[in-house]
Amino acid sequence: MKIIPYSVKTGVENMKIDSELLDKAILNQWSEPIFRLYGWKPACISLGKNQADNFIDYQLLKKHKIDIVKRITGGRALLHDKEITYSYITSIEKLKNGESVIESYKEISQILINIFNKLGIELTLGGDKSIHTKFDYCMLISTGADLCYKGKKFIGSAQCRKQGYILQHGSILLDYNKELLEELFKEEISTDSIISLKEINPNITLEDIINVAMNL
Repeated sequence: MKIIPYSVKTGVENMKIDSELLDKAILNQWSEPIFRLYGWKPACISLGKNQADNFIDYQLLKKHKIDIVKRITGGRALLHDKEITYSYITSIEKLKNGESVIESYKEISQILINIFNKLGIELTLGGDKSIHTKFDYCMLISTGADLCYKGKKFIGSAQCRKQGYILQHGSILLDYNKELLEELFKEEISTDSIISLKEINPNITLEDIINVAMNL
C-alpha cells in the first residue's frame, strides 16, 4: 500500500488531489492501493456529489470563514473542521468482494479499525443501513458503512466508482462544536448518535493517529 504523508490543504485542493489520484490510478492501472490522511484549512463544508445546497446560508459561511466544496463521492454534507479525513483508492479487483458496495466498505474500513485498535479503541461497523433522509449533516445518517464506538457514529465514509476503481474517503471526528453545527445545518445534533475522539480518549492526539497510519 502506498501511503501519502499527512498534509493540510483547502477544500478545493483536497478534493482535487483525491480526484487526480483516482484518475492516475486508472490511467496507469495501479495495482497498489493508495492511502492518504489530510486536514482542511480553512474549515470547509463538503457536499455530496448529488446533494443540493439549498440549506446552505452563504452569509453564515462567510461570517465563520468557512469554505464550501463538492465531493466526487455521494452522501450528505460534512463540516471539515475539528477532524481528520482519510482517502483510499484501489482497484475493485484487489478487494475480495469489490463488486459489492457494502462488502467493499467493510473491507476498506478494516484499515481504520486496525489503526484505532493500535490506539486502544475498538470500533465496529454500523448496522442496518437505515437512512434518515431528512438530515443534511452526514454524521446524523446511520448506514452500514459507518464506523462506530459503543453504538455511536465516529467515522462516516462515502465512495465513488470509476472504470474499475474505488475511491473511498471519510471523516474521523476528533471533536465538534455542537452549537456551530446546529447553526450551519439548522438541525439538532444529538450527542446520543455521534461521538468524537476527544470524548473517547482525550489523550490521543492527531499526531498519534498519523504516526500509526504512516506505519501500517
